[in-house]
Amino acid sequence: MAALLQGFRSMIDTSPPLHEVKKEGLRILLVGDDNSMIGILTAALKSAGYRVYPVGSGKEALRKFQFARPDLILLDLYLPDMDGKQVLLSLREWTTAPIIVMSVRQEESEKIACLDTGADDYLTKPFSMGELLARLRAALRRAFGTPRAEVFTAGELKLDFSRREVFVANEKVKLTATEYDLLKLLASHAGVVRTHYQLIHELWGATQYHDVVHLLRVTVSNLRRKLENDSGIVRYIVTEPGVGYRLASS
Repeated sequence: MAALLQGFRSMIDTSPPLHEVKKEGLRILLVGDDNSMIGILTAALKSAGYRVYPVGSGKEALRKFQFARPDLILLDLYLPDMDGKQVLLSLREWTTAPIIVMSVRQEESEKIACLDTGADDYLTKPFSMGELLARLRAALRRAFGTPRAEVFTAGELKLDFSRREVFVANEKVKLTATEYDLLKLLASHAGVVRTHYQLIHELWGATQYHDVVHLLRVTVSNLRRKLENDSGIVRYIVTEPGVGYRLASS
């Protein structure tokens, strides 16, 4: 705990200018029951520009996930109500967002088990705040698959991942959370077809396919209405009949 606190103080005293570290709008689900550690991490992550959703149990994490739609999850393995690896497995069934596990256990077998279960990284406690933030940034870069500016463009469409903002012809477009998440998924795989099942699995969970396939079509329709002009020509979200959708890459 002392190492975490010292790392947080050091980050505040020596951190680079805000424009270099701000990740306004990116959401982190922070899971752990150590109130002192969670408080320190929450303060540090907010200082770095992230939106943080702290929870203290596995069940609360699974509930909060549906509401928060996090871009990244920090998960402590030791929870009061569930095995952390079971929480990891459940989250991985619902999302492709990066999951970084935090644990005091240093055994190689434990790290391998977590990575095989779906973790993207394994951070052994105690760790410095600088190391945590660096691993977090690396995981987000891998997840988005975007250049450092974290901006995707195709024609007049511009998607700023770091600010969760969308523009068409330099005009800001207001999207719902689900519409944005769908567009982000398509942009992260621009030019590649994403099947109906893949999109539904990533947005709502694979077990709900038959219940939400109509909702996917409605969401795509609403998104097209906001992004496309009135010419009737589809420029961005292309339908692959009987398969799914892809986002035009140019």
